[in-house]
Amino acid sequence: MSEARPAPETDVSKIALEDMDVSDPALYQDDCFYPYFKRLRQEDPVHYCAVSPFGPYWSITRFDDIMKVELDHQTFSSAAHLGGITIRDNPFGNEMASFITMDQPEHTEQRKTVAPAVAPSNLRNMEAMIRERTQHVLDSLPKGETFDWVDRVSIELTTMMLATLFDFPFEERRKLTYWSDVAVTNLEAPDALVRTDEERMVILQEMGAFIVNLWQQRTEGESGFDMISMMAQGEATKDMDHMDIIANFVLLIVGGNDTTRNSMSGGLLALMENPDQFAALRADPSLIKTLVPEIIRYQSAIIHMRRTALADTELNGKKISKGDRVVMWYVSGNWDDEAIDDPESFNIQRPKARRHLAFGAGIHRCVGDRLAELQLQILWEEILKRDLRFELMGPPERIYSNFIRGIRKMPVRIL
Repeated sequence: MSEARPAPETDVSKIALEDMDVSDPALYQDDCFYPYFKRLRQEDPVHYCAVSPFGPYWSITRFDDIMKVELDHQTFSSAAHLGGITIRDNPFGNEMASFITMDQPEHTEQRKTVAPAVAPSNLRNMEAMIRERTQHVLDSLPKGETFDWVDRVSIELTTMMLATLFDFPFEERRKLTYWSDVAVTNLEAPDALVRTDEERMVILQEMGAFIVNLWQQRTEGESGFDMISMMAQGEATKDMDHMDIIANFVLLIVGGNDTTRNSMSGGLLALMENPDQFAALRADPSLIKTLVPEIIRYQSAIIHMRRTALADTELNGKKISKGDRVVMWYVSGNWDDEAIDDPESFNIQRPKARRHLAFGAGIHRCVGDRLAELQLQILWEEILKRDLRFELMGPPERIYSNFIRGIRKMPVRIL
């Protein structure tokens, strides 16, 4: 098994510890963040950065410490009015709050409304449809010519799934991808879709108007099994105002799109970069059961989640003050060699492969985690059935973000 990444040009050992700032989106676009977090885990696992573009913050970098923060909801808050779930403060405060930016009991009341859509019983009902769509997408790929895997496979499959979950007009499903990209685009990125929060809000308001129209149609209709109907008719969600509807659909679109989309892309990339693992998978397709969680860990599509301290506390010997910004770096916890054996290697036969942080933990664990795993499982089952072999035709283009570890384009060719 090969080592994960080449060393970056910067000698991380020469950076003063107090100057370490892992919030720079360029670290993730250039895919050179690994040694920064390795040093923090070894030397200062609960690290205070006093100066950053986002203000001062604590970095939580070890697996076990991240789990402590994740599970301590009395001390660490996700609330929108305190800053929300990203290192950058929520610019809209409590005016726009989704259930992921709420604490108990409101969080669970709203989450329970949409959870049945991705419950195991419903996933069994959707499996045949997911497989049929995956077969169609793979069979439509060109042979012997370069194409963009992200657009033709990752985006197409995840957007079709979102359209089904929302009972969204199928022919307009790419709007969901666009809205998701607008919602998470970094305003400082060279290719940012919008340049200000005001521009972002204009587009999200357009999304909101579209969703509210569907919402109103379903408010009085028969009880449906799509997420819009569930929320329009659910006791905890039916009276949400326009801004909270926008916030919740941003959450559902991003959550249902980015993790799966980027794991579909990152998984193929990892197998192309590790041909011994691809060969092992072809020799034993039953390894898909450990391949899928290994892809999800290795890609770590959500780079971080943020909390705000509700009280003075202590973690790993460091005193955290009430109101402090506390950032859990999933991309670090998923490479913590004290929790995961040889984490820098991509190993599709990894023992305890499901031990990772890519879905979060506790009450905020990704509600669609099993759906994401099912989509990846079916994709790789169908790839192996066709004995598809791929060649990377150029470097993947990664997005400029410290929140989503995403691949925008990836040129490949089927041999």
